[in-house]
Parts: sequence; C-alpha cells; structure tokens
Amino acid sequence: MEQKKEDNGEAIASSMLKMASLKVPIIAIVIGEGSSGGALALGLGNKVLMLENAIYSILSPEGYASILWKDSSKAKEAAEKMKLTAKDLYDLKVIDKIIQEPDGDKEESFKKIVQSLKKEINDTAKEMQNMEPEMIVEHRYQKFRNMGEYKVL
Repeated sequence: MEQKKEDNGEAIASSMLKMASLKVPIIAIVIGEGSSGGALALGLGNKVLMLENAIYSILSPEGYASILWKDSSKAKEAAEKMKLTAKDLYDLKVIDKIIQEPDGDKEESFKKIVQSLKKEINDTAKEMQNMEPEMIVEHRYQKFRNMGEYKVL
C-alpha cells in the first residue's frame, strides 16, 4: 500500500517536534546533497556543519524550476536563486561552519575532512558538556529562531 504525501509530511513534522525537544546536543553534518523534506530536520541541530562543496535545500533545483517556471531545464538559474551552497547558507546563518575540502589525492583529502569533522564534533561536545539539558534545548531553539534573514520590499 502506497503511503500518502500527507502522511510523509506529518511524519517529518512529528519527527522534528521530537528532535527539537531532545535534551542532548545534536550535531548535523551535510556531506553531499541534502534535499527533500527530510532535510528540514538537519536545521534543528545545535551545530550544523557542511562540507564546502555540498548543497542543502528542501527541494532540488530541478523541482524548484519545475514549480516556479514549469521548466526543469532552468535548474542552474533556480540553484542560484535558492542559495543552497555552503557559503550562501553560512552567510544566512543556516549553518554554523563550512568544512573545507582540500584538493589533491582523494584518500588524503578524505583523511583531512575526517580530521576536521572529528575536531568539530569534539569541540561541540566539550562546549556543551556542562550545559543543563534544558539549556541544550533552549540553545537549539534560539539558534533556529535566529537563522536566515529576509528583506521587506
């Protein structure tokens, strides 16, 4: 039996509600292409890290172009408008840190990325280890409330 889209949306919302109330630190890491409704939950992390060349959005550029212009071939133009790169999202305060991806040997680059991620995870754990559970939840709430920016036209 096929699950209805409304059920998926409700499941995502319910999961996010539970996640928001967790009394332990949440560290979210975007390592590739974080898209779809489930990507919303990543924004609830106390700390959100993103690899330099990853993208993060609730909708693919093709999907956005199809909705906005009824033409998925305008995906490149859509991607620019969506602000889904690590730099864009850092500037909008959606993510907390960009993890650089070094050029060169893939195995060596992978090791450097893993070291950077390990350091960030350890630093965040140390930073939050003495926080009361209620303060961890409040930290997450305030971070979520302060992300992004908008302009009144």
